[in-house]
Amino acid sequence: MGADHSKMNFATPPDSTRRSLKADWSARDLAVLWHPCTQMRDHADLDGARVPLTPIARGEGAWLVDHDGGRYLDAVSSWWTNLFGHANPRIAAAVKDQLDKLEHVIFAGFSHEPGILLAEELLRIAPKGLARVFYGDNGSSAIEIALKMSFHYWRNLGRAGKTRFVALSGGYHGETLGALTVTDVPLYRATYAPLLGDPIFVASPDCYEREPGEDWQAHALRRLADMRAALERHAHEVSAVIVEPLVQCAGGMRMYHAAWLAGLRRLCDEFEVHLIADEIAVGFGRTGTLFACEQASITPDFLCLSKGITGGFLPFSAVLTNASVYDAFYAEYAAGKAFLHSHSYTGNALACRAALETLAIFRDEPVIERNRALAQRLHERLAPLADHTHVAEVRQTGMIAAVELVRDKATRTPFASAERRGLRAYRHALAQGVLLRPLGDVVYFMPPYVITPDEIDFMVEVAARSIDAAVAS
Repeated sequence: MGADHSKMNFATPPDSTRRSLKADWSARDLAVLWHPCTQMRDHADLDGARVPLTPIARGEGAWLVDHDGGRYLDAVSSWWTNLFGHANPRIAAAVKDQLDKLEHVIFAGFSHEPGILLAEELLRIAPKGLARVFYGDNGSSAIEIALKMSFHYWRNLGRAGKTRFVALSGGYHGETLGALTVTDVPLYRATYAPLLGDPIFVASPDCYEREPGEDWQAHALRRLADMRAALERHAHEVSAVIVEPLVQCAGGMRMYHAAWLAGLRRLCDEFEVHLIADEIAVGFGRTGTLFACEQASITPDFLCLSKGITGGFLPFSAVLTNASVYDAFYAEYAAGKAFLHSHSYTGNALACRAALETLAIFRDEPVIERNRALAQRLHERLAPLADHTHVAEVRQTGMIAAVELVRDKATRTPFASAERRGLRAYRHALAQGVLLRPLGDVVYFMPPYVITPDEIDFMVEVAARSIDAAVAS
């Protein structure tokens, strides 16, 4: 795996001679809180505390520091939100400055400078043809906005029969009911299926499913036939197709070739359905370009953004759309065509200011170029894992990489989910100072852009040892 960084002072162990503040805070947390995406019994002090709860005191760049001084390299950017490091001084200073001016104001009938400037900047850097910005609170709300706006567009045009959505197998778009309707990850969807709508799921162009000897592009182009067949049958009732461009993140970091995305744009035009690009996780440089859609040279009808938009500082989202969509709602009030959708914190001034400073860093610094060099370093360090007995595939798109663990490499037979091999990797890595959060048995990396080459080496070496520990019988 390259140079041995195991003894480098990246992960400072906690001071065992003093009373554990981390343990105190953990106990207080478990007495009152219910955490997201968590079986809380896993945190109980049963069976050897299967999943440790780790209260964090502060962040420093790519690192998180607990109350006892223990340090953890944030290899997952805290659920993919952090771009330029924890407590980034530029973004922090901008938010502090905004605090003394305006924290928030109702965004119906009122506006403010950060909100206007941010919309102007987003439209400047986004794929050409997008003309309007609608703000939301988080990623799921952005998806809800795009779905409702697309449906309402066709209704305003007198085509009220276009009420359904096409989504991809293995896709994930959030956990509010509308977003969950177009999500195809059973872990999140199965329980709530009776509450959800009736989407049309089409096979993903996921490169992991390509035929032996078939390259990513050939597989992607072959899979376009599935989408064409679905639209030929259902276009009359379809409002939009929604996809995660290039990487299906929560579905297991599944990746595909940009040629499929370009073909999808042509199909949406041919069959008169909208294209919704969910770039909530993959936008802002994660895939090697500012927006993943750039790699296919396309402009979606709706571009959903969140997570990294504020550099990980504040919850916020934006939906960008074109003039044609906007014009379909522009009428006398009595016509009943207004888009009457709102969130209390729509256009929050603090979040807008954080987003503006985040985009300013992209403008002032060679972020994408640096990321490409870091991505190459990550690629080189991960390459040896492809030969591991229990690794079916190592895949990467820009600053996103994933290692697929399996019981049998030749047949790609997975481990039984009840064995929780990914959890074993998580616990082992955390004890060595790296925060990994595998998706099932997929160990992935999506670090902040301030990570250094040496930190990449440390991250991958800890992950490799953790994979060995996870697959041991």
